Amino acid sequence: MAPGDRVRRPGHVQFGDLLLGPSTPYGWESLTGWEDSPAFDSGTVPRSDGHGAYPGRLLAQARTITLDGVAIRAEPGRMGVAVRALSAATALRDDELPLVIQLDDSPPLLSWARCIRRAVPVGAGGYAVGLVTGAALQFEATDPRRYEVIEQQATTTLPAPEPGLDWQVTPGPERLLYPVNFGAPGSTGTLLALNEGDAPAHPFVTIRGPVSEPSVTNLATGQAIEYDIDLAADDELAIDTRDGTVTLNRTASRLYTATARSVPEQVFTLAADSVTTLAFRAAPGSTDPRAAVSVRWRSAYW
Repeated sequence: MAPGDRVRRPGHVQFGDLLLGPSTPYGWESLTGWEDSPAFDSGTVPRSDGHGAYPGRLLAQARTITLDGVAIRAEPGRMGVAVRALSAATALRDDELPLVIQLDDSPPLLSWARCIRRAVPVGAGGYAVGLVTGAALQFEATDPRRYEVIEQQATTTLPAPEPGLDWQVTPGPERLLYPVNFGAPGSTGTLLALNEGDAPAHPFVTIRGPVSEPSVTNLATGQAIEYDIDLAADDELAIDTRDGTVTLNRTASRLYTATARSVPEQVFTLAADSVTTLAFRAAPGSTDPRAAVSVRWRSAYW
């Protein structure tokens, strides 16, 4: 299922397949850690020869999100079933699930998280009448950024000129038929990626062969990711710039093929609130029109 596929209205919270909020058995009263800025590790160090400090990098820590005042409603005598369903959906796990929250009429935002705490008060009266109040759920997102739910994608091939008119076989101007067909448009080898958020976004880059020494360059910063590798027609090189992995055909790591001019993958980001132009290039003589790069990303927000 797609992240947030069950979110329909303000107040909906979806964790994996579990939906909480209006028109569900699970209501909630307050949410903390979602609109708050995450905690930061600071590289600032004190000045040894004067007042103040030298400013250092601020690196965001994991985000902790808490739903308080969770109320569970069920038919009398069926509360145990509702509680067990909640327990199964929020069980301890090693991987993160999509957490999608919509607070008002604005589009929902997405994070990936694990449930690290579940508190459900137990009282005989609540189980008997089908109402338990005062429960709580706490989630931890190792990536503190929040993302738009809809993933964007752009694709381009290697640069290729426009064919234009072939004047050796085209009739004279007095015999041209309009509109004139100038042939298929060429390729600039560039694509545009819009990050509407206020945080840098890490793109997922897929390069398809046949191509030799492929590279993708951010034309605004000059930063590039480039790999000394020959890809056949059926090969795919997947670069996850957030995790810093480079994988050939989904199995074999090819991180070691990065060239000297290639920046670390985690540094290769789409700047906040801007359009980034990315250029797809290859080694001289590598011009096969089947070679292509696809870039996927989501706008990112603090």
